[in-house]
Amino acid sequence: MAVLNAWIARTHVAEWWDVSELYEASDLSDPQAALWIVSLDARDFAYAQDYAVHGFGPHHFDYLPEGARGIDQFIGEADMVGRGYGSALVRQQVARLFAGGAPVVCTDPHPENARAIRAYQKAGFVAAGSAMDTPWGRILPMECWRS
Repeated sequence: MAVLNAWIARTHVAEWWDVSELYEASDLSDPQAALWIVSLDARDFAYAQDYAVHGFGPHHFDYLPEGARGIDQFIGEADMVGRGYGSALVRQQVARLFAGGAPVVCTDPHPENARAIRAYQKAGFVAAGSAMDTPWGRILPMECWRS
């Protein structure tokens, strides 16, 4: 958890990620979510999570079919930002979730986070409505459907 919480404190992550909640070991045991530390060539560089959209009470993606998965991620190592790793990570997440049976994968970047939105678009996501306020902050809903 130490590396994850250290990444959250970094300026390029804290700008877009909720830094008020540090991760604890118990967060890894939620059966509705999967949390990952992502590595490249044995170097940890990013965090990714996916979750059951219908597992968290009222959710802005509740209209999606059962089995829909939501994703969030960030690159923790600043020297890995802007080099194509974000969209590659998202593509891999989506492929894994589709292989597991998810009919659609959704995400909700802040509407001003242009870098994240571009990474999602490169990975096949499209905006699914206008920016909106949610209990988790301001978001732009995006979806990627299994074909």
